[in-house]
Amino acid sequence: MNQDVDSLDPADWEPMRALAHEMVDAAVVHLRDVRARPVWREMPGGVRAAFATPLPEKPLPLGGVWREIREALLPYPMGNIHPRFWMWYMGSGSFTGALGEFLAAIEGSNLGGGNNAATLMDAQVVRWVRDMMGFPETASGTLVDGGSKANIIGLTVARNAMAGVDVREEGVAAIPAPLRFYASSQVHSCHQKAVELLGLGNRALRRVGTDEHLRLDLRALEEAIAVDRAGGLKPACVIGTAGTTNTGAVDDLRAIATLCRREGLWFHVDGCIGALLRLAPDHRHLVAGLEEADSLALDLHKWLHAPFEAGCALVRDAALHRGTFAVHPEYLEEKPRGAAAAEYPHDYNLQTSRGFRALKLWMILKEHGTAKFGRMIDRNIAQARRLAAQVEAHPELVLMTPVTINVVCFRYAPPGLDEVALRAVNTEIMLRLQEEGIASISDTELSGHHCLRAAICNHRTRDADLELLVDEVLRLGREVLSAP
Repeated sequence: MNQDVDSLDPADWEPMRALAHEMVDAAVVHLRDVRARPVWREMPGGVRAAFATPLPEKPLPLGGVWREIREALLPYPMGNIHPRFWMWYMGSGSFTGALGEFLAAIEGSNLGGGNNAATLMDAQVVRWVRDMMGFPETASGTLVDGGSKANIIGLTVARNAMAGVDVREEGVAAIPAPLRFYASSQVHSCHQKAVELLGLGNRALRRVGTDEHLRLDLRALEEAIAVDRAGGLKPACVIGTAGTTNTGAVDDLRAIATLCRREGLWFHVDGCIGALLRLAPDHRHLVAGLEEADSLALDLHKWLHAPFEAGCALVRDAALHRGTFAVHPEYLEEKPRGAAAAEYPHDYNLQTSRGFRALKLWMILKEHGTAKFGRMIDRNIAQARRLAAQVEAHPELVLMTPVTINVVCFRYAPPGLDEVALRAVNTEIMLRLQEEGIASISDTELSGHHCLRAAICNHRTRDADLELLVDEVLRLGREVLSAP
């Protein structure tokens, strides 16, 4: 073999074209017939063993590679594209988005920067997200892999803006007084990771109590800020949550914005679950005040159903945003002309190498428009409320907290069972639902009480799917209790 002509391109493109068409046909069937498959199923030992084989040294024809994918990967997914997946809050993807992923890989650009169409599309999609969220034209943003990274971006800018010193130059040890960030006790765990990564430590994140609706208690927040100031600490940032993971509770964002302006604090919103409520005509009022945030994190692979990964961070003050991340070594200098004559997206991000996430988002927004996504969000919320009503209609079921958006927390609770027994029976119900391929739901704790949790973020879910869930929970609960 002549090594001078070695390439990853096929020697003959026609067999590659035929195999690619076969893959696309299989992909169409995989999505078209998703309802006919179990939501989830356990992998047999032989399938698991396929993922323990050693590193390949010799080549395998691509047809053989595709056969392994068909046999060992596609039949055993997480299940989140299935209409009865309500386990974790993550969205269910779309075929158009998958085509966008494919075309982005074919186009091949690195979105760290450069003067090319992909960089312009990336900036355009960020502007679209900015406009959807009601941020001003002067705001900046960056596409990232997901909500955790988007929150880290926003909180990093907040830390640097509120530190009182040049953190980039001097480091966190030079901050005159320890910073404090505030959030409700229901805040997502990624914020703990964020303050740890920022060198502030977990203690810097003050978890404040909640009201009867599991929203951030504003009176308790004010007291915490006053106590910290009196103790020589520096209150820096309040994190408002637009949709908590546990229950979908939405903090009073407008009131938090007012408090932050009065107290001179940075206002960050974790909108990874609920920021896109702004698109929903019947429920956008729930996130009023979100547009007043200094920074916002949101996930676009949830209610926009973009394939993973797709998140976005927005920052009201573009100069602060860029000043937090921009670095221009000699090998990345901007030029007045040519391929480097463009603003560098990595100036607003941690990544110099970035995937072309914008294309899938651009395609699905162009194809469907924001109004359709708003209607689907309203539909998911209506489905959650119908599920809650069905739960309340059965004496063996208990709704654990009122439904705010699209998260329903409930449990099977016939009379006579103590808390230990209730935990055991509901855990067993959840596991059997998964193992029988009926539905995937999760469990959680609310005020010390174990319960089941269904998060309905799925454009394929129908009312009949939720009716089936109630019927199967009742059936399985009775079976578990009647077993010897």
